[in-house]
Amino acid sequence: MKFRLICLVLFCQLLSCAPHPIEWTAIGDSITYLNDHLDETGNRVTSGYLTRVTNQYPGIKYINQGHNGWTTVGIAKEIENLELTKTDIYSVLLGTNDWWGGLPLGSMSDYINSTGPGTTYGAYRIIVNKIKNLNPNARVILITPMQRSDFVYVADAQNNAYDGYKSKNGQRLSQFADAVKEIANYEHFELIDLYYKSGITEENVVKFKRLKDPVSGEYRNYTYPDYIGIPFHPGTDEYPYPVDAIGYTYDGLHPSDQGNQVIADMISAVFKKTGWIAADSVKKNQ
Repeated sequence: MKFRLICLVLFCQLLSCAPHPIEWTAIGDSITYLNDHLDETGNRVTSGYLTRVTNQYPGIKYINQGHNGWTTVGIAKEIENLELTKTDIYSVLLGTNDWWGGLPLGSMSDYINSTGPGTTYGAYRIIVNKIKNLNPNARVILITPMQRSDFVYVADAQNNAYDGYKSKNGQRLSQFADAVKEIANYEHFELIDLYYKSGITEENVVKFKRLKDPVSGEYRNYTYPDYIGIPFHPGTDEYPYPVDAIGYTYDGLHPSDQGNQVIADMISAVFKKTGWIAADSVKKNQ
């Protein structure tokens, strides 16, 4: 009996000494959401950026707080209903839907003065405040939206949106990326600049867009920027991004395997640079 008791005590001590996984909450839109819903990519993606990072760092456990189609403003308005928990690391990848939705960007004063979810800047403040309340010592990464092309949903071509080369409500997508950079600098958070530094550009998000030549009516593969202004008719035309058109995105907006790897590599680089993750926790042969 005494021997069993000693063994039980030793076992409990071993459990208490075992390293606990580092928990990472990833807040985002469909780009994050799709990590765990690969079927919604038409199986064009085999692994999202969250999975790619945690495959490299087995000691990290991610919580996917990606919400399909949501904006920064939408996340902020529902922040108390998202069941966010205290974790070690938080990342925020939002903004592209704010731009497409024509939501007012606002200014840094909206962030500093906590003016509320009427602007993207104000909404970001609500999200950051929530993170700080959950864990004042949390490590935080802000990620800018990435450049995009004309989006056409692979499962329903009626769901489409033009590229960031046009303004929406007088605003450019680049302005939303600049806002994220400004907030990260103000808060001394880590920044991942997908818009300017990932190598993902309007020229390579897709290799081409397959459209009907307006003169001949024959399908042609148009590269950027030649496809700008050429009409696409979702009810009758072929899907404009066949598999061989996939670049850093598979549909003009959402990252392909190649795009997800870029995002994962940039996140991993932050982990390495900051020392947040112990070097010996990296999976070998990665």
